[in-house]
Amino acid sequence: MADAESPAASPKGELSIRTLAMPADTNQNGDIFGGWLLGQMDIAGNIFAYKIAKGRAVTVAVDSMVFHKPVYVGDVVSVYSDLIKVGHTSISVHVEAWVMRRNEDNLLHVTDGNFTYVAIDDNNRPRPVKG
Repeated sequence: MADAESPAASPKGELSIRTLAMPADTNQNGDIFGGWLLGQMDIAGNIFAYKIAKGRAVTVAVDSMVFHKPVYVGDVVSVYSDLIKVGHTSISVHVEAWVMRRNEDNLLHVTDGNFTYVAIDDNNRPRPVKG
């Protein structure tokens, strides 16, 4: 894998969500709280899984999560989702978060993880993923 600061490094998958890191999202050190970023990634992955499931999907696992760089107040956070695999009722998604820092033009890879979602019916029971 190319270094995240290399010009060749670029997001994998489709843009699922873009948001701005705000002061209310900081931890005790003034950096953006990792839990906030994980939540944004889960939202992005769920938007992606919804499209594949053609309906509701719920998070059942965060299979891995790696934080590479901090996120700061004022960073524009872009989250990309890429399909890993589709099971009978489950959808595995690789999710990457990239930021554009204030007064900079390049994207920095800040975190990534693998999320698993399960398609559910109106009774909150697993259902087959529609093909």
